[in-house]
Amino acid sequence: MTTAPPDTDPATRQSLAHGPLGTALLDIERAHAGLISFHVAHRKLAGAGPLIDGDDANLFLGAPAMAYVLHMAATGSDRYTRALHTLDDVVAAHTRRRLAAAHARIDEGRYTAFTEYDLFRGLTGIGALLLRRQPDGQELRRVLEYLVRLTEPVTGPEGESLPGWWVGHAPANNQAVTPGGHANAGLAHGISGPLALLALAKRQGISVDCHDLGMYRILRWLDNIRQSDHHGTRWPRWVSKTGPAPTHSAAPSWCYGTPGIVRAQQLAALTLGEDDRKRTAERALLYCLADSRQLDLLTSRGLCHGIGGLIRTVQRVTQDAETSVPFNNWLMSASERFLASPAPEQPDFLEGAAGATLAFMGAEPDTPPATDWDACLLLI
Repeated sequence: MTTAPPDTDPATRQSLAHGPLGTALLDIERAHAGLISFHVAHRKLAGAGPLIDGDDANLFLGAPAMAYVLHMAATGSDRYTRALHTLDDVVAAHTRRRLAAAHARIDEGRYTAFTEYDLFRGLTGIGALLLRRQPDGQELRRVLEYLVRLTEPVTGPEGESLPGWWVGHAPANNQAVTPGGHANAGLAHGISGPLALLALAKRQGISVDCHDLGMYRILRWLDNIRQSDHHGTRWPRWVSKTGPAPTHSAAPSWCYGTPGIVRAQQLAALTLGEDDRKRTAERALLYCLADSRQLDLLTSRGLCHGIGGLIRTVQRVTQDAETSVPFNNWLMSASERFLASPAPEQPDFLEGAAGATLAFMGAEPDTPPATDWDACLLLI
């Protein structure tokens, strides 16, 4: 695998979030449903060019992203078998390099970063791919062991105990938001992502030493930052040394908000046999769905920050809910809210039309997708 010529933009061509790899997921879903030919998706994939497989590669970029999309295209068939085997080797080697760097960082006592561990750019995303492609491989087990180690507390500069996923940077570009760093709770960039992956792996019968202990450390932290009032139960997006982020102005999005955090806890509770915790999580989502103040903060149709991501999350929570009726009732009315939101101007998967359409295709109850396209969102 080589670097693409300088007059091209491989980061766009090979982006699951913002490029043709992501929009191909919609074509693949439609093709599996018999609505279009697989050649439509294949033409997009064929133009990706030499794949990025260095340190910048991740679930949403380069060789791992291509492996994910081809895996979805191959569902129930022998399509792309040789290409996938080649990519499996590339991803395995990439994983080993990333893990060596992560453990070296821990050994040196430095804070982690989103790029090391999160779903989008880090080892949680790579683990989500390995769970699909190489569930019996040693690389997946090593990723799970790393995530367990990530939950071990670290010592701050003043001798204080901090969560092991404490990052020294801000959640966005404004360092003033979280002076001294923060611990992120969300599914996309925070500790709910590792929690969901640990739970999904255990659900498939894959576990490592201290697997449950790692999940319980995360769950106890989420319990400690949980906020409840007459409007329901919510979790702040992050906690810094100045306290938790405000919840009253936080949109209930998949990536950062209560819905994604709920799904991670529901999955963990299922694997740990924690019925009360499962019910608490599901009630928190029902409170959210009944609160128009929260829902009105979603102003787009996209997966990451919009109503599409909420719809897809509710669909997956519903499949495992103790009582599905209230969730199904909400889903029946969700189409109206979805259509009232502005249509995306871009075709992208994560925030554009492709992802929004995928979510809307399954908005009605009992309409399962042809593929688990949302596995890259750690919902399944």
